[in-house]
Amino acid sequence: MYGIRIPHKKEGFFMHMADALLAPGVAATMYVVSAAVATVSIVKLRKEEKLQKQPISKRLPVMAVMAALVFAGQMINYTIPGTGSSGHLCGGMMLSALLGPFAGFLSMIVVLAIQCLFFADGGLMALGANIWNMAFYGCFVGYFLIYRPIMHSRLGGTSKGGARVRIIVSSIVGCVLTLQLGAFSVVLETSLSGISDLPFGAFVGLMQPIHLAIGLVEGLITGAVLLFVYEARPELVREANAEKGKYSLKTTVVILAVVAAIIGGGLSLLASGNPDGLEWALFGNEDAGYNANMGLDEENYGKSSGAADAAASIQEKTAFLPDYAFSGDEENPAGTTVSGLVGALMVAVVAGAVCTVGGIYRKKKAK
Repeated sequence: MYGIRIPHKKEGFFMHMADALLAPGVAATMYVVSAAVATVSIVKLRKEEKLQKQPISKRLPVMAVMAALVFAGQMINYTIPGTGSSGHLCGGMMLSALLGPFAGFLSMIVVLAIQCLFFADGGLMALGANIWNMAFYGCFVGYFLIYRPIMHSRLGGTSKGGARVRIIVSSIVGCVLTLQLGAFSVVLETSLSGISDLPFGAFVGLMQPIHLAIGLVEGLITGAVLLFVYEARPELVREANAEKGKYSLKTTVVILAVVAAIIGGGLSLLASGNPDGLEWALFGNEDAGYNANMGLDEENYGKSSGAADAAASIQEKTAFLPDYAFSGDEENPAGTTVSGLVGALMVAVVAGAVCTVGGIYRKKKAK
């Protein structure tokens, strides 16, 4: 059942928690706190739009294409040398730097929900926890405590070169810190769920170092994307000096959309087959000659519950490309390509719709 197992390692796309790692009470709590933050984000986004010189309709193309880019980016697992593990982009820092923390958080919810429901990536019961672990820290802690203070500092000087330095430093520091927090939250949530197979100290000792390396690589990727956007359209990068860019807004959006399509539809085929940080900590990678780590049995681990079974049953009905592959034909690479293109398009449309509906609602209320 899709919702209560870690998908097969050959794809290598997965970082999201499965339902078997959570007790129903912990999963419900994480749904509540994530929903509360989403509600606050919607309210703040409406207020932000009211004060913006630019209405949300003007920012809509960037929101849509960046959400699609994050979806596609999460399909590319990069190998962590010497470990037998891999990692992939989370995207919260990137989205918040371009869209702001509130729109960024809502966009991340769209990405994670579509991955969960239509591609069986992460458990449905665990969706609230995955939103918190992968979106909250990057969009809020990373933005308010790391990105914005560094961007307003004098690091690197006041020239455009200084802005580049601040973008790179804030991206790396922010991604490293927020992935550490997300990894620790996974450990804490499984501990509170009473999963005795995962001793707290040993699990922390595996999760934190591997996500330090993963966060460093994500920071470099995030910095590279933000630098491109800064050169193309500086006003799109939050807290940066707005200067004349190299390209028009339309050209910039088209370039980002093409990159998302190339990554999701093509480069995703080259993703590392090593297990990601969470899967590696749980099961190791003995097949490739590395340690067993926690040494759990992939077919029988964690908790089973009626809530998890119900969630898995729903996912089996909604996931039309489970594990980013054609159902019953997992070896066909076309399944990955189709998943990348279809998923990126779905995320772009839904992210745009969420923001548009919010703007329409506010205008109607104002009347």
